[in-house]
Amino acid sequence: MISALIKKGLTRDILTNFNATFLFPEQGLKEIYFYKSEIIRKSKIDEKGFYVLLLRLLKYVRLIPMDIFINFKDEADKIMGHIDKTDTIFIAVALALNCSVWSNDKHFKKQKKVKVFTTKNISKMYLKKE
Repeated sequence: MISALIKKGLTRDILTNFNATFLFPEQGLKEIYFYKSEIIRKSKIDEKGFYVLLLRLLKYVRLIPMDIFINFKDEADKIMGHIDKTDTIFIAVALALNCSVWSNDKHFKKQKKVKVFTTKNISKMYLKKE
């Protein structure tokens, strides 16, 4: 999501045009708000533009409330906690809903429990469907 907020490009294009269901933990919005100033600076938009774009992008994702994945947080912490504690929620969602993770963060590849797709992987699927 942060990549799609920062620049208009492949990530945003896939998110808004690929006929797929993208899941995002509600708790992940905290991370977006934490990095809001950096996102605004890098994307060269103002605060209003940030919120307009965020709301637009959120139309293309299904927000997952914590009660759906809370029972998987301990397992996710064992898998990802020693790598990057802030990303355990994405692993927990994947475990709870038996799905994969879309991220370009290389540290996700350090775990083997959840399948991870990069934007490059997804773009190949996206281009095949066109």
